[in-house]
Amino acid sequence: MSYPKNAVDTIRSSGYRVTRQRQLVLEILDKNQGHLDAEALFMKAKTKDMNIGIATIYRTLALLKKIGVVKEEFLGQQHGQFEKTPPLPHYHFTCLQCGRVIEFEVPQLTEIAHQLSKNKKIQVSEITMHLSGLCSQCINKTKNKKS
Repeated sequence: MSYPKNAVDTIRSSGYRVTRQRQLVLEILDKNQGHLDAEALFMKAKTKDMNIGIATIYRTLALLKKIGVVKEEFLGQQHGQFEKTPPLPHYHFTCLQCGRVIEFEVPQLTEIAHQLSKNKKIQVSEITMHLSGLCSQCINKTKNKKS
């Protein structure tokens, strides 16, 4: 099985069944290196299971998001894009021109959240950061047009 065992364990330990459809969604997210919206995930799932419906995809994503197996990101679009919850926190940069998404890590943010939790006696459950601008390729294209 190619889906992550820890995701399956999380589903079970959260009191839910590991259905064929949930396994399929996990497999697609596991094999995909980028971010998928529900429609793209549905199209990929449909190639493996002709009977799966878009409503099943939405329900499955909602459940996986609720139990922390999947993250939904809004990467400069009106709809969410999904990815497996990474073992280490990472953030996203979206190019406003070409739509390219670049993932990056900022370990200092985790340390800031830890210190804030300790000093203010609070519990930080999520850190969200999304940057947007122009990627290096689009900057170069812009420079070349001006030349």
